[in-house]
Amino acid sequence: MDSYNKFANLYDQLIYEDINYNSISDFILNLCKDNNINYEYYLDLACGTGNVAAILGKNFKNIFLVDSSDSMLINADKKFREERMKCKIVCQDMSELSLNRKFDLVTCVLDSTNYILDIEDLKNYFLSVKKHMSENGIFVFDINSYYKLSEILGNNIFTYNSEEIFYTWENIFEDEIVEMSLTFFVKDGDLYERFEEIHEERAYKEDLIESMVKDAGFEIIGKYDGYKNIDVKKDSERIVYVLKNLEVN
Repeated sequence: MDSYNKFANLYDQLIYEDINYNSISDFILNLCKDNNINYEYYLDLACGTGNVAAILGKNFKNIFLVDSSDSMLINADKKFREERMKCKIVCQDMSELSLNRKFDLVTCVLDSTNYILDIEDLKNYFLSVKKHMSENGIFVFDINSYYKLSEILGNNIFTYNSEEIFYTWENIFEDEIVEMSLTFFVKDGDLYERFEEIHEERAYKEDLIESMVKDAGFEIIGKYDGYKNIDVKKDSERIVYVLKNLEVN
């Protein structure tokens, strides 16, 4: 997730209008209620600028934010200060999680799991989360589906244009990885600053994900098409998993 450099400062401006953070948070809170979790410790992995954590965190006594991007964490810290909310911010690779805490709720939203490109790292990611789960806690994460990355995003070009920002988004899908080349032009006075970033996501098939989470000691207690009570279909673009401990750590 260290792809987010200068883009981190534009993230909310570009993404916020496309993502309903309140809807995501309401869905997760309903899962918490249904599973009778405690509201002591909450951990948001790959937290980005903290949009989901800032909503969900209001229901918990202790909030931890983890991301491997310093730039994203700086923006998240600013957001929490503006909301007058306390949190613990940690710059860490989520596949090597080490926080010396157990959590009642762990989230990793908006396809952050797809940014784990190595299969062994994915395995360690699930094992790391499992070690940090409380006995009755739940882990909610989502992935961009194989269908979305290979058929919708893969080998396509997208553009965005406003008075302040123009960018192109060129994708190449190869060997189950989509490489996304983003070129930005951001207005600065009378001129435009140009910068580029490369992002990569791995397309994971559902059977691999489900085999890995079970091997890590999780039980899949929910699987949804997006953050809605809808079953996953062949053309689902975002798949949400809800996991619970099979056994106590």
